[in-house]
Amino acid sequence: MSGATTQTETVGIILAAGHGRRMRSRTPKPLHLAAGKELIRYPVELLAQCGVVRIVVVASPDNRDSLVAALGDTVACAIQPAAKGTADAVACALAALDSVPDTVVVLAADTPLVRGESLRRLMEEHNTDAAGRCMTVLSAQDTFAPDLGNIQRAASGDTHSVGPVSAIIEAADRPGATAGPAEVNTGVYCFDGNWLAAAISEVPLSPSGERYLTELARMAADAGQIVAAAPIALPDEAMGVNDRLQLSAVETVLRDRINCHWMRQGVTIIDSATTYIDSEVTIAPDTVILPNTMLAGRTVIGQDCQIGPNSVVRDSTIADRCRIVASVIEGATIHSDVDIGPYSHLRPDAIIETGVHLGNYVEVKNSRIGAGVAAGHFCYLGDSDVGTNVNIGAGTITCNYDGIDKHQTTIGDGAFIGSDTMLIAPVNVGPGAATGAGSVVNRDVPPSGRVAGVPARLLAPKPTQ
Repeated sequence: MSGATTQTETVGIILAAGHGRRMRSRTPKPLHLAAGKELIRYPVELLAQCGVVRIVVVASPDNRDSLVAALGDTVACAIQPAAKGTADAVACALAALDSVPDTVVVLAADTPLVRGESLRRLMEEHNTDAAGRCMTVLSAQDTFAPDLGNIQRAASGDTHSVGPVSAIIEAADRPGATAGPAEVNTGVYCFDGNWLAAAISEVPLSPSGERYLTELARMAADAGQIVAAAPIALPDEAMGVNDRLQLSAVETVLRDRINCHWMRQGVTIIDSATTYIDSEVTIAPDTVILPNTMLAGRTVIGQDCQIGPNSVVRDSTIADRCRIVASVIEGATIHSDVDIGPYSHLRPDAIIETGVHLGNYVEVKNSRIGAGVAAGHFCYLGDSDVGTNVNIGAGTITCNYDGIDKHQTTIGDGAFIGSDTMLIAPVNVGPGAATGAGSVVNRDVPPSGRVAGVPARLLAPKPTQ
């Protein structure tokens, strides 16, 4: 590369064709979740974050369809017909390209802890000496990782510097070796594209019958080419996922990073050890998260909220100044100044407008609850449209299901629903209407009407004074 204005093409290759048998799962390993996101999405998003827009995912015939379903058209997909090793996988990816790129970045699908800072540094170090460097490896120094390949370096004439990489020795090729801290290979590489395209077919078979991508380091060094290693800043970036134990360890690191990020952004987390925030959640400043709380999926939480303790919020939007206590919120939209719980449940497509109070043991499903509504306790509101400033008495149920179909209940502004009212949908309760305690309402109630009884009957208007 020469000249500041030279345009280079970089392609990212993600290796996702491994069988992942140690996971003991019907789900392909790249689709297991860590902090609420599939493992495969971490390297895809990492490459995009670092400016790599052309990405090829190498899949097996068995997991191709599921990977394409998860990633859509954001990446290209190449098939590795048989599990013949990482070098063979890269060769399959290169064969799927219509031209050889200037630079190739290779990552594994099961290393979600690599940070953008580390990958950018790897690419920058590689490209600053691209004319004389064919391969740069992201390494972790002084790391105990017996399942990762060890970096070997040539002797350096300068006592103050380390020599270039001379080989990468796979764990499988050093049986009986004493395990201890070493400089290890993270499985993240940057290659000169032309050199890689020429060399990849020359990688020999290992004793296991596979062709290792790491063998390229020895081949390059033997040919007098420069292979460098760029050490990462955080050793945990080298952690990969081969089984459920490692998945749990990676999850712990990810969640700690996420919690630290939000605390730096002005969110108070009372107990980080019992707070679980997924990677795609967003939280505004001055919100407080109490212990034993999970914020999952694509949840969005506004300012000055208090969430928890003992709450689960999934794929929901919560506006400012809301309080959620010991409750479960799923697929709901909650406007500002709402308090919910304890022990309430908002199910998908619940819309809770400004200033609503939902107390203990209130369940809302596929319903709009208008501003200023109060439902203090023991209610089910399903398939309902509730107007503003309605009082919902304890024990109220919208009977929305007749055994075949779901039906709608509509309650007008300012209505009063007495305790233990059964609203047999489809039914409309008009604005300003009232139902007596224990009523079974199976007919529409007119505006300002008063009904009571089983079945509910319209009462005479109150005499005027």
